[in-house]
Amino acid sequence: MIRYAIPALAAAAIASSAQAAEVQIQSQGPVVELSVSESVDAKPDIVDIGAGVTSQASTAVEAMRINAREMNAVIDRIKALGIKDKDIQTTGINLSAQYDYDQSTSRQVFRGYQASNRVNVTLREVPRAGEVLDALVAAGATDINGPNFSLDDDTGARAQARKAAFDKARAQAEEYARWSGFSGVRLLEINESVAAGPPMPYAQSAERKMMDVSAAPTPVEPGLVGTMVSLTVKFEMTR
Repeated sequence: MIRYAIPALAAAAIASSAQAAEVQIQSQGPVVELSVSESVDAKPDIVDIGAGVTSQASTAVEAMRINAREMNAVIDRIKALGIKDKDIQTTGINLSAQYDYDQSTSRQVFRGYQASNRVNVTLREVPRAGEVLDALVAAGATDINGPNFSLDDDTGARAQARKAAFDKARAQAEEYARWSGFSGVRLLEINESVAAGPPMPYAQSAERKMMDVSAAPTPVEPGLVGTMVSLTVKFEMTR
C-alpha cells in the first residue's frame, strides 16, 4: 500500500527519535472519504508454466535417482527450446513414503516411495506456450500447471489505472460537495494498492504424453490481463 499525504495540509508530531512520525491532517470543512478502483487491460507478454515429474520406487534412494534422471530430461528439453537459465526455477522437491490401506486387516501397508521435482518456466514468447507445453510432456513431465499470463512491465497500465481511479474519486467528491452546498474540494490524503488481474488456469494430465505431439500444438489463448489500482481518497469540502 502506498500512502500520500499533502504536506501543506499536514503537520507531523514526533514523540521521540525512536518512534515514527505521526501525521495529523488538518481540515476546516467536512471531509469526504471515497474508495474507488479502476482496471486497465493489456495484452500479456509473459507466460509462466509449471512442469513436474513424479517417480515411484521401492526405496527412497531409487525413487530420487529415477526422478533425477527424468527431471534432467525435462530441463534439458526446456533449455533446448531456447529458454534461458534465469527463466527456469526449481519450485519444489519432495520425497514421501506411500501406503495402501488394507481393509481386511485395518492397517496401512507400505508400498514404496514417491519423489517429485517441479520447475517454473517463464516464457517470454507468449505465442509459443502451446508448443512448449507439448514439448515438456513429450520430454517426460507428468504434470503441468498454468499457463499464468502477466506483463513484464505494468508501469504504463498502472499509471493509466491510477489516473482513471483518481479522476473518478475527485468527480465523486465534487458531486458530494455540490449536493452539500460547497463549491469545491481539496485533496487531503491518498492510499493506494495495486493488484494484477487473475491468472488463467490450465491443467494437463500425464495422458497428454501418449498423444501424437507432431499434431497441432495445444491451443492456448492469452486474452488480456488486467492491472487494477484501488485508491482510498480523502477530500475536504471547501466554500
